[in-house]
Amino acid sequence: MPATVPVADRPAPSGTGPGSAAVPVAGSGFALGAALLGFFVITLDALIVSVALPAIGSDLGGGISGLQWVVDGYTLMLAALLLSAGSVSDRIGAKRAFGLGLGLFLVASAACALAPGLGVLVGARLVQGAGAAVMMPATLALIREAFPDADRRTRALGLWAVGGSVGSAAGPLVGGALAGWDWRWIFFINLPVGALALGLLGRAPSSPRRAVPFDVVGQVAAVAALGALTYALIEGGQAGFASVRIVAALVLAVASAGVFLVRQARGRAPMMPLDLFRSRPVVAALVAGFALNVGFYGVTFLFSLYFQTFRGMSAALTGLLFLPMTLQSVGVSFVSAAATRRFGARATMVAGQVVMGAGLLVLCLLPATVPVGVVAVLLMPVSFGGTLAVPAMTGLMLVSVPAERAGLASGVLNTFRQVGGAVAVAVYGALVTGASFTRGMRTGLIAAAVLLAATAALAALRARTPRYLKPCPARRRSGCRR
Repeated sequence: MPATVPVADRPAPSGTGPGSAAVPVAGSGFALGAALLGFFVITLDALIVSVALPAIGSDLGGGISGLQWVVDGYTLMLAALLLSAGSVSDRIGAKRAFGLGLGLFLVASAACALAPGLGVLVGARLVQGAGAAVMMPATLALIREAFPDADRRTRALGLWAVGGSVGSAAGPLVGGALAGWDWRWIFFINLPVGALALGLLGRAPSSPRRAVPFDVVGQVAAVAALGALTYALIEGGQAGFASVRIVAALVLAVASAGVFLVRQARGRAPMMPLDLFRSRPVVAALVAGFALNVGFYGVTFLFSLYFQTFRGMSAALTGLLFLPMTLQSVGVSFVSAAATRRFGARATMVAGQVVMGAGLLVLCLLPATVPVGVVAVLLMPVSFGGTLAVPAMTGLMLVSVPAERAGLASGVLNTFRQVGGAVAVAVYGALVTGASFTRGMRTGLIAAAVLLAATAALAALRARTPRYLKPCPARRRSGCRR
C-alpha cells in the first residue's frame, strides 16, 4: 500500500497554473529521480524486513518480541520524527535535508547488514527510521521546488507515487528472495540504490532555506510517548501487562503524551496544531489512515510468520505468495484517482475501508487446511482496499486545510499512518505470543476489521467532501477543479 500521496495538487499561485509560461527549473529531472529513488527505499524498507523475520530470528536469536522490534524500530522513528522533519527540511533546505537523511539511512543500512546481534540490528533500524523521516518531506519539497507549474508538478508527483508503490510491491518479493539466500542482503541492496540517488541529487537545483521554528520539547515528548507505548505493547505480551516495567512504560507514555498535547496547545509553533482536529474531514482522514495501516502492516507481519512458521513455506515462496497482494497496488492507484474524480474523495475512501475490512473478515474464517495459494488470493482485497482509499484520503486531507498548512497536514497524516503500523505490529505480536498463533491472529484480524468499520462509518456520516473534490457534473467538467 503506497504512502500518503496527493491525488490533486493545491491550486497553484498566480502564474504557475495550467497554460502559464512556468517551466521546470534546470536540473528538475535529476531532482525528480532522486526523490523517486528516496521514496522507493523508504517504502521498500518498511516491508522488505517482514518476510525475512524467521531467517533473522534463526540467525540472531530472540523471540517474537525481538523480531517485532526489528519492524517497529523503523516505523517508530519514522512516525515520531515526521512531525518535525518538515521544519528541518525548510531550515536547512530540501536538497541538504534529503542528502543528510539519505546518508544517515545508508550508514544505518550497512550497520543493519553487518549487525552481529539482534540488539545492534534494532539500534540500526532506529537510526534507519530517523534517516527515512528526514528524507520523506524533503522528497516532496524537491519536487515542488523543481516543478513550479501545477500540471507538471502533478505529473511529477504521480511518478513519485509510482516509486512508492513499486517499493511496497517489491518489498515482500525481494525480501523473500534475498532472505532465502542471506537475510543481510535485504539491507545491502539499499546501498547501490542510495548511491544512485545521491549522484542524481548532486545535479539537482539548490534549495532555499527558510527561518522556521523547531519545537524541541514537543519532539522529545513525541518520541518518548511513542517509544514507551510501543515498548509496553511489545514486551507486555511476554512479561504481562501487570508487571512493574510495563506499567511504568505505560505511565511514561501517558505523561509524555500529556506534555506533547500541552506543548501543541500552548506553544508558538506547534508541530501538530490541535485546531486541525476541529475539521471533520481532517479527523476522518487521520483515523482512516491509522486504521488502514493497522490492517495492512498487521496482515503483512502476521502472514509472513504464518506462511513460514505455521505452514512451513520458505522465505522465497512466502515472498511469491505476497506478490498478488502487493503488485496490484501499482495499478489500483490509478483506479483510485479515477474513482475520486467520478464519485468523490469521501465515497472512494469509505469504499476502500469497507473492502479492506471485508477482506480481513474473510481471512478470519479460513480453515487451517486451506491451500496457501487460496490465502494469497484472498490477501488481495486487503491491499486493494488500502490502495483505493489512501490517495482519496490524502486528497481529502489536503484540501480541507489552508494552502499554507498543506505540508504540515501531510506530515500529521503520515505520522498517524506510521503509528498505526507500529501499533499493529506490537499488538498482533502480543496476541500471537499470549495465545495460540491462529487464535491470536484471528483476534487481531477481527479487531482491525471492527476498527475499519468504525472509521468508515465516521467518514460516511461526519466527513463532508470539500466542494472541489466532489464529482464534476457531466456538462460542467471544464469548470470543475480537480
